[in-house]
Amino acid sequence: MSPHVSHLPDQPILNLAGVSLRYDGHTALEDVTFHLHAGERVAVVGPNGAGKSTLFKIVAGVLRPTEGEVTVYGSGPGGHVCIGYVPQRSQVDWRFPVSVADVVMMGRIAKLGLFNWPKKRDWDLVHAALETVGMAGLANRQINELSGGQQQRMFIARALAQEAELMLMDEPLTGLDTPAQESLLALLDDLQRRGVTLMVATHDLEQARLHFDRILLLNRRLIAFGAPEQVLQAGNLTRAYGSRKILMDECCQGE
Repeated sequence: MSPHVSHLPDQPILNLAGVSLRYDGHTALEDVTFHLHAGERVAVVGPNGAGKSTLFKIVAGVLRPTEGEVTVYGSGPGGHVCIGYVPQRSQVDWRFPVSVADVVMMGRIAKLGLFNWPKKRDWDLVHAALETVGMAGLANRQINELSGGQQQRMFIARALAQEAELMLMDEPLTGLDTPAQESLLALLDDLQRRGVTLMVATHDLEQARLHFDRILLLNRRLIAFGAPEQVLQAGNLTRAYGSRKILMDECCQGE
């Protein structure tokens, strides 16, 4: 386990400077620079293969950039236990025999260390996290018995039990029906009120426009980053999506 890293309060919660990632002759990200302040809620949008998942894995410290620097509160992401990662549901083996409470407790491992047993406070945090996401009654349920919305809530509870201050959510709304999406968006409101900084990858530009403070438009390079009305403009969307982007009128027709 890496030692826990101190936060420098005068530094942004996240800063990327000239970040690139290349492997096997392929460029996944190129010269990406931006920063976030605590409590922001940012949608990360772009076409398939734009590098959204790669960006999240670099921020989480899972991947190392080929070039550039990533800092969390002033130091590299390695050793920070304040970063919570909610993966795409398709990346999870839902047949694994484990309960909801056990998955949420995994969020405490970084605090506990691998070989230390959970204490009462750890279980209290797990149950409080499940209460927050509306799943207190499902603590003992096996994960393969959950709906798609419940699966996402479980991973958010894991990040809450971890006491995450920066939460990376990779397409959490994909594949959910409208009520489940609305419920999850309401939960994001609650997380933001708690001061959690949110980066959420989504393919839905209309949801990004309506429900997020800022939008980061990505296609390997950073195309635009700012308020929705600044980012979701025809020129930016054409640069990101090319000739396939006829969504401009659709995504902004509410304006």
